[in-house]
Order: sequence, then C-alpha cells, then structure tokens
Amino acid sequence: MKKLTWILAASALALAACGGEEADTGTTEGGEASKDIKLGATAGPYSDMLNEAIVPALEEKGYTVETIEFSDYIQPNNALNNGEIDANLFQHTVYLENFETENDMDLSALITVPTAPMGIYSNEFDSLDAVSDGATIAIPNDPVNGARALLMLQDEGLVELDPEAEVLQASERDVTENPKNLVFQPIEAGQLPRAVEGTDLAAVPGNFALAADMDLLDALALENMPDQYRNVVAVSAENEDSELAADLVEIVESEEFETVIDEQFEGFGKPEWMAE
Repeated sequence: MKKLTWILAASALALAACGGEEADTGTTEGGEASKDIKLGATAGPYSDMLNEAIVPALEEKGYTVETIEFSDYIQPNNALNNGEIDANLFQHTVYLENFETENDMDLSALITVPTAPMGIYSNEFDSLDAVSDGATIAIPNDPVNGARALLMLQDEGLVELDPEAEVLQASERDVTENPKNLVFQPIEAGQLPRAVEGTDLAAVPGNFALAADMDLLDALALENMPDQYRNVVAVSAENEDSELAADLVEIVESEEFETVIDEQFEGFGKPEWMAE
C-alpha cells in the first residue's frame, strides 16, 4: 500500500475541500440517474481504500467519480447530509449513529468494510507476557476509543471489566481486576503514536497508527474489533435504495475488493460478513 499521509488543516481548508457545489445527483435527459458522483473520505487509509478498491470498479460500471478528501470527522457527514457528496467512508457505526442523533441527520450505513484495528504498541516490551508490574499504558481519552482499549486489554487478559458494564461505554471505573497494576494515562487519540516513546505501552487506533507510518503488524496485539467499530460506507437515508447504493454494496462484497484488501491493506480486520 502506498505511503499514507495524514493531512492536518484548518477547518477553512476542510470546507474548501468540500467545495461549494452540490454533487450532481439529478437525472439525465433519458430520466436515468446521473452517474457523475462524488465520494468522501478522511485523508489516509480510507481515502486510499476508495481510490484503490472501490473507485475503479465504479468506473467499470460507467460512473465518473471524484474523490473528496476531508481533514476532520465533521465535514464528511455535513457534506453527505447537504448533498455535496453521494457517499462517504471514514466512520464506524457507533460514531455515525451518535452524529446523526446530535445533529438531527438521517444517514444510513450500507455495508461494513475492513478496518485498521487498534493495537497495543511498545518500545519497552517485546510481548504482553513481559509487561512488568506497574507499567504505564496510554489509552485514548475519548469514551468510544477508551472503551475499545479496555476491551482489548480484557481480551488479552491484562484487566477484567465489570460484567454489568456497557461494553461499548466501558471506562477505567469499570476495571475490577488489574493484576499487573497497570497505570492508565488517557490522552487525545491523535497523540497516541508519540506516546509509544514516552510510556511503556500505548493503545493506538489503527487510523492514527497508519497516519504516523506505524506498521500494524508491529503491535504486540491487535484488537478483535466488534463490527460496531468497523468503518462503513454511508449514504443519506433517502438514497439507501438507489442504484449507486446497490452498486457500492456489490463492489464491496466482490472477490476483487477482497483481493485488493489482502494485497494493499495488510493487517486490516475484516467484518463478520466476510468470514461467512
């Protein structure tokens, strides 16, 4: 996979990336839906996934595709809701549902795609078995990714969580067993790649790891990610039954799509439907 980059820009640049014009989602003179479309993604692995694994197949189906890269997690859904793009790929189901509720939008997840998993990285230990008593671990300070980190630590036998806790909202308060007396250091998720240098362990979300040119396979452990945390191709609810929506699902379900994932997105965790 080509070298991934992470573009950090002011919101003004994000708005400029959106463009002021709405996507051409009208009809042709013959009454058929227009095949001039715009797809959005955050810069990095999911923009690459669009360009490498989805856009070529859409072009084979007769679409003319423009890919729009965004520099934050707000504008892609605003643009989708406003009709400035026709579909996006950058978010998982939990984020999408929360964003819809908080912003009074009606968006739909079409299909889950392979997603870069969170990993536990360390420059101090070469395995989780070697982790010493009282080791520090940096984890994301936002509730969604923080819960993912704790679930991962539980899967690896490093902590136990209260069985009554809501798994997708677990916090440090829900840790009931901590046999190695791990010291949690919550920090902003985008800073976690740097934290690998300053702490014993760091739980780094996959997109931030890739943006920092980290190799997913260097992790001591990779997340067994619930599908709610895997990214989705999303459209506006009114276009959920459109020809484009059906074509996007068909492409993602194709053998050709999975081949590109296997060859260019090594380490990405596949959704449950791919294992069926």
